[in-house]
Amino acid sequence: MTHELFAPVPHGRTADEVILQIESLILNGVLRDGDRLPGERELAQRFDVSRPILREALKELEARGLLISQHGGGTYVADIVGQIFSPPLVALIRRHQRAVHDYLEYRRQLEGMTAELAARRATATDRQLIERILETMRDAHRDGRFEDELTSDVEFHNAVGDAAHNIVLMHTLRACYRLLSDGIFYNRRVIFNVGGAHDAVMTQHEAIGRAILDGDPSRARQAAEDHIDFISKVTDEAERTGEWSRIAELRMMQTKI
Repeated sequence: MTHELFAPVPHGRTADEVILQIESLILNGVLRDGDRLPGERELAQRFDVSRPILREALKELEARGLLISQHGGGTYVADIVGQIFSPPLVALIRRHQRAVHDYLEYRRQLEGMTAELAARRATATDRQLIERILETMRDAHRDGRFEDELTSDVEFHNAVGDAAHNIVLMHTLRACYRLLSDGIFYNRRVIFNVGGAHDAVMTQHEAIGRAILDGDPSRARQAAEDHIDFISKVTDEAERTGEWSRIAELRMMQTKI
């Protein structure tokens, strides 16, 4: 069965009905920040509404901060996910290392619950996407394409979050992963330099994915929590090693030998 992204609205054909449909697509994560909407003519045809009604709906959605219109450049979904953590809070997090540990503690609870829900609720399409992302991650890992693997890492966690089918959880997780992608909490490249961590993380992703694909909630939760426990341990080790290296270099500078 084929589903249309933008479907004709009911016979009332009012701006409110168009607004409701677009809001629902954004709320459910179908439309994501930066996605461009079709042109006005095409969108009006898909909704089966007049262009004045469509313009009224788009103007209201823009006023609500959900859409952004660029003169001559189209209409885009606004970056509402990135605004969950305010810029001052992000800047504060950057300056204090303790936030890394609090972030991982927070993620451990979220990831466990998310994986458990995903194992219970994932649809056939969800499972297909998770399997596809894991395959892409495996290929990138095997070929040493590190940046592609990091991208697949975030895509995998987002797909698990989507498969949990909880709207609030999904948007919260996307905000967390946005900060992770931007390197706000810790640099994943540094962590993977710790001996064996790179291969271990790949194995952990496989374990989470397999438990979800097998529909095993308790195993999925445990695998997700084990993954975050490992990241926390390796983060501590990377910090300690970095500090030891810094101290050793200072001692070397002071040595007259």
